[in-house]
Amino acid sequence: MTTEVQLAMSEQVAAHLRAQILSGTMPPGGRIRQEVVAEQFGTSRLPVREALRMLSAEGLVELEPNKGARVPMLDEHEVSLVYSMRERLEPLALVESIPHLDDDIVEELRIIQSRIEADTELQEFLILDREFHMLTYSGCDSEHLLGTVRRFWNTTQHYRRAFMEVSGPRRMWIVNAEHNLIIDAIERRDPDDAERYLAGHIRRTRIELLRHPEMFGPASTGASR
Repeated sequence: MTTEVQLAMSEQVAAHLRAQILSGTMPPGGRIRQEVVAEQFGTSRLPVREALRMLSAEGLVELEPNKGARVPMLDEHEVSLVYSMRERLEPLALVESIPHLDDDIVEELRIIQSRIEADTELQEFLILDREFHMLTYSGCDSEHLLGTVRRFWNTTQHYRRAFMEVSGPRRMWIVNAEHNLIIDAIERRDPDDAERYLAGHIRRTRIELLRHPEMFGPASTGASR
């Protein structure tokens, strides 16, 4: 297998596993067996190992020495910590982004938000919600910052899904109101309001998540992770 073919296969495997993890088909704590994936794609383990390294860099897979790979499972403290970091980093990404978001981007955000308000199906919401926020950060020219933001989103994907399943449509009016406030601040080119609205948006989710301890894995001891 040439290097180019191997890379293409690794990307194909990574795309498949990424979709499985983000959709919830592979739940937190689930083991990913290289031999099973290799057989599924009719390839050797080498492209699978490279795909897992790609996903590990994205925060979607945890590579454990002598144990293989698994989908990360976070405990309550870890989820709270990641959300606290998001509260600080994502407003910074938004502030950096706003000067580069033109009227076409604002209109695109409004279109995405109108689709969110028209469709309450959970999987579609998760896709659109991610698209909405990543578009608001698209003007930020720091790939290091954006890469960290995307990794945190990947790490907490399962918990957003679980939270929306618990809270249901009754809480969507708050999400919609906060999204519209963010759009309005971007349109007015007001980084202070945008930063405040977004931080509150993330903080509210963190606080409400922590009211449901049944969502989380057992607390880690450090030695086992």
